[in-house]
Amino acid sequence: MSPRRRILLVGVLALLVGYSLPGLEKWLLSWVWWRAQQVCDLPVPGLETACRAAGEFDALLPYLALLGLVVAAVAALWGAARWCLRPVRDLAEPVAHVGPQNLGYRIRPRGRDELARLARAIDEMMERISAGYEGQRRFAANASHELRTPLAVQRTLIEVGMARTLTGEQLDLLTAQLLQTNERNERLIEGLLALSESDQGLRSSTPQRLDEIAGAVLAAYADRAAEAGVTVESQLAPRVVPGERVLLERLVTNLVENAIKYNRPGGRLTVTVGGNPALTVVNTGQVVPAEAVAGLFEPFRRLARDRTNQSGGAGLGLAIARSITQAHEGIIAARPGEDGGLRVDVQLPGPH
Repeated sequence: MSPRRRILLVGVLALLVGYSLPGLEKWLLSWVWWRAQQVCDLPVPGLETACRAAGEFDALLPYLALLGLVVAAVAALWGAARWCLRPVRDLAEPVAHVGPQNLGYRIRPRGRDELARLARAIDEMMERISAGYEGQRRFAANASHELRTPLAVQRTLIEVGMARTLTGEQLDLLTAQLLQTNERNERLIEGLLALSESDQGLRSSTPQRLDEIAGAVLAAYADRAAEAGVTVESQLAPRVVPGERVLLERLVTNLVENAIKYNRPGGRLTVTVGGNPALTVVNTGQVVPAEAVAGLFEPFRRLARDRTNQSGGAGLGLAIARSITQAHEGIIAARPGEDGGLRVDVQLPGPH
């Protein structure tokens, strides 16, 4: 029986008992007098004297009867309340034992009453917790893998250098490879730190000119775009957004850097700052399947390895961009570009 029906039943019974309480009191007094008369009529020595002494307290009997009824009513209501709340206790017991070892547990209730809706809400909450826990576990595993690979390469290069005497040319090549691997580790650690910082939210929020930030980032990446053979186009209308300048710079930088890396020689990069969306970054790289777009925002997720810029990113660019956008109470979305590549739209709130 659902909690609603149990409470309704108890309420009806309480009304009936309350309505019949005066009659119950009279019946109880009559029953006590009748039983007392039967007891006093017994041929027991000294009983008649005791009955006469007890008769002096006849005026207290109605109060004693009422007190007994109240005590009985409270006990009944206590038991009825426990009976009504028993489904909640039955629900709380399995939930209390849920932990990291059994995040797959689901209640899967039946019915449409309040308790069933609560159980379904708990199941949905468990789905989100499980997804978040799995995402953290996958993130840790991917981060370990990303760090393990260059460290293994470094170890191999060092062992090779120690195992034999190298010529000057071989030493230069070994040094260059070690430097390249070390730079990759630095980029990965820097990306992880940036992702962790953006996940913590904003330390402060002040009005920032997004168009000026985008212009500064494009100026800094002009040479890199020219080396990659990418034409840069920009439409930067004045736009003020509340937030942290450092994080907004990182947001624009990641999107521009990805748009260059995943572009093609002779391709185009278009950056637009306006009203809604506040920021749009479009490139003309390889064709991106629509079903793969959402996964690009996950850490360490890459579409392909063939990039115009062979610097070898860590796969954290769009994940950091999403985290920064969420920290600024905005929305970031992407879709395949019309000429290949990716179009990323960032919606940010206006100044308060």
